[in-house]
Amino acid sequence: MLHSGVPATPGPRVIVSIILPVHNAEQWLDECLQSVLQQDFEGTMELSIFNDASKDKSMTIIEKWKVKLEGSGILVVIGGHDSPSPRGVGYSKNQAIAQSSGSYLCFLDSDDVMMPQRVRLQHEAAVQHPTSIIGCQVRRDPPNSTERYTRWINQLASNQLLTQVFTSHGPTVIMPTWFCSRAWFSHVGPFDEGGQGVPEDLLFFYENLRKGGGIFRVDHSLLLYRYHLHAATHSVLETTIWTHRVHFLEEQALPRWASFTIWNAGKQGRRLYRSLTAASQHKVVAFCDVDENKIRKGFYCYEDTQGRFWHRPQGPCLHEESKDSYGQPISLQERPKPRIPILHFRAAQPPFVICVKLGQVSEARGDQTGRQMVTLQRCEDHCSKNRGPHRGRV
Repeated sequence: MLHSGVPATPGPRVIVSIILPVHNAEQWLDECLQSVLQQDFEGTMELSIFNDASKDKSMTIIEKWKVKLEGSGILVVIGGHDSPSPRGVGYSKNQAIAQSSGSYLCFLDSDDVMMPQRVRLQHEAAVQHPTSIIGCQVRRDPPNSTERYTRWINQLASNQLLTQVFTSHGPTVIMPTWFCSRAWFSHVGPFDEGGQGVPEDLLFFYENLRKGGGIFRVDHSLLLYRYHLHAATHSVLETTIWTHRVHFLEEQALPRWASFTIWNAGKQGRRLYRSLTAASQHKVVAFCDVDENKIRKGFYCYEDTQGRFWHRPQGPCLHEESKDSYGQPISLQERPKPRIPILHFRAAQPPFVICVKLGQVSEARGDQTGRQMVTLQRCEDHCSKNRGPHRGRV
């Protein structure tokens, strides 16, 4: 049964609604709700909680804190359902937003902890950037978990919040730090309600960009961002994220280019090529790399997955083909397949789609390759409404 949350009594206009979906969060709720109570924002705040079929003591903890929060002037709205199964993060966020009334929305996960100045500083930024998603820097708990990812979250330059939107890490400002106006959320949203396994944050993030929205980060650590094995993010498959990323790349960047080069003739570069539509594959003029062994191969020849075995042209070729269960080539129809040259990066022509792991550049700085890749990284162009990025990173 669905229980809709409504404020107990009418009061002053709410400026900020903190949006808190909850599912079996008893382990973290006390700290999370304590951080709501400790906010130094002087405007009117509201906490909108939606309980997504919790089976633990989450509701008992919430009811306890409701008294404390409302005693300090923070309105509390509680909704939820007691179905046998949860309906997912996207659904819960949408319900929490629907039952709230604030002009601005501050998103909070039940396992995270806000710093006292979070609402105040992000509200100030949202007033200045009314059509943007506002994020912030974070502190990870445990401190040594996902070190590369945490570094990426906190150290992206302001222009990189746009130029790195195609990366494997997803949104360049992470969902638990989001803050935006209700009007802008209504223009972009709602969240996808597909449930477990759906990256509702990534889909909303992409839709924000499609509709001309901005991305802004408050450069203060305003959230303790927990890492644990029960987090909802672990239910999203890497292949699902990859599919959405490639689709967005083909939608937003590749139509602007008549041709492009894939930087990386290795596994990830070839995976990207195979994931592209036929029209996008035709635009790939070359792979480029710094690995002499790959470059000596000369060409990459991709065989499709429909059981056709394409004729191998003369000359060296990094070759993939369909095979039967005995490892023998399947040859239903033979015809020439275009060869994609593998070049040294100095011989390649932009624009580039760069398929390298984040952090690989800094790890390689001790040699010439590292220096060349740093140079390339610094030349990334800003992605705007009027022109696509000269180099995109995936």
